[in-house]
Amino acid sequence: MQSEKDEKRAHHGIHIEVKQVDQAAHFSLGRELDPEEALRVRRKIDRHILPMMCGAVQFMDKTTLGNSAIRETDTHLTANEYPIRSNWLGTVFYVSYLVFEYPQNLGLQRFPVGKWMSINIFCWGIALCAHAACKDFGQLFAVRFIMGMCEGSITAGFMIVTSMFYTHREQSQRVGYWFLMNGSAQMISGFLSFGVLHIHKSALHPWQWFMIITGILTLILAVFYWILFPDSPANAWFLTLEERKIAVERIKVNQTGIGNKQFKWEQVVECLKEPKTWLFAMLYPCHNSNIPNSLTNQKSIIVNGFGFSVLQTTLLGCVDGSIEIITIFTGVTLAARYKNSIAWVAIIYFVPNILGSILVSTLPAHNKVGLLCSYWTIGVGTTGFVLSLSWVTAVTAGHTKRITMNAIMLCAYCIGNIVGPQMWQARFSPRNRVPWGIISACNFICPFILYAIRTILSNENKRRDAEAETQSNDSEGLYIEEILADGTKVERKVDKAFLDLTDVQNRDFRYVL
Repeated sequence: MQSEKDEKRAHHGIHIEVKQVDQAAHFSLGRELDPEEALRVRRKIDRHILPMMCGAVQFMDKTTLGNSAIRETDTHLTANEYPIRSNWLGTVFYVSYLVFEYPQNLGLQRFPVGKWMSINIFCWGIALCAHAACKDFGQLFAVRFIMGMCEGSITAGFMIVTSMFYTHREQSQRVGYWFLMNGSAQMISGFLSFGVLHIHKSALHPWQWFMIITGILTLILAVFYWILFPDSPANAWFLTLEERKIAVERIKVNQTGIGNKQFKWEQVVECLKEPKTWLFAMLYPCHNSNIPNSLTNQKSIIVNGFGFSVLQTTLLGCVDGSIEIITIFTGVTLAARYKNSIAWVAIIYFVPNILGSILVSTLPAHNKVGLLCSYWTIGVGTTGFVLSLSWVTAVTAGHTKRITMNAIMLCAYCIGNIVGPQMWQARFSPRNRVPWGIISACNFICPFILYAIRTILSNENKRRDAEAETQSNDSEGLYIEEILADGTKVERKVDKAFLDLTDVQNRDFRYVL
């Protein structure tokens, strides 16, 4: 245990500038971490953060276009124009997402995470309500562009916050928990869509009511984020000072810290040079939630094309959400239960995807039940995307490197979503065998990329284990100088985990597999 007197004593170790180290360096617990205390603090974090991160309204906003795709609109688009224009409305969302993704990540590093996200959610809600006032394609195009711009902060912000508050073993489950709420959003959205379809005596069309209701819910969520969502463990309003220190000490095992406001170009360069960066970048466009994510905007049209009525199609959309909840929950639970199993679990969950996408294009057209079940089977692979989100966060250290990695991954995600909607063209109807063939190929490629990433990281872990046997610990004697309120200079020893080192620089870092 290090006393304050010890901290004020002169040292002859290596001195580091305060701005170079992680924020966690200023929250030393000064004693061994009690497991029971750590568990109590983690449960308190869960109670306050997870309900806010569930984001059901946020995903429901993204599916509004898909839920209104089979309804009559008042935007002067003919029945033949709507599917084509809908593709472009889905595409422009992700073009904007792509353009603003890195600036959004820089904003998340520079400004308080909770406040930055709340501003974006508020702008998103205004844009969503504005859909109801749109009278032509150009106006719809504009509001979708604004929504894409704001969306860039959400997933990246959740990934950053998850890495701040949770250990690597906990991150997969927590990412799964807030992502599986997308399934709940689909169910809520389906029932809400069914309800507004029964509004007949109103100056507004049902789809306009749908946009207004989801927009208002989003605006309310933005206010809650501004007031209640924490920026980091260092200033979480629901934790006492001692609990904040425990929260920081808990995540020391990650060797990643909680954040650093200084932008470091050397970490950007390192990220760009790493093979794992580009393997993950190849994985994201092919994932079930990217090129195949065009199904989000097309799903109502596809299911309606199987021969179901508008009302039946709307209600059947609720099943998509149920499947997503069950598969994500089971997938992240397995990954958390078995050490270093993220890649294997993700690979296994791609098998139903491959089977389902093949069956949809090969079963006879009159087999409505078989086509519908095959379509639902494709939703199982969303678990692979969720696990890869947590995996990227767990294998990247250094705050600038992490935001760069997140930006690259989400830009790749956008590219897949930009390309995806353009597959659904009238010339491929009614069976759409070309789009389904592309989706099958994407689902087939993903397991091989996952295996390649795991092999590279596993080999690097083995190299570092061999180094550890022959080299001495170089983390001794690292100090920062702080100035107290009374002007006294204090030298504080800093743990290597809180030096804002990258996963390459910190040889004590071990990759989660």
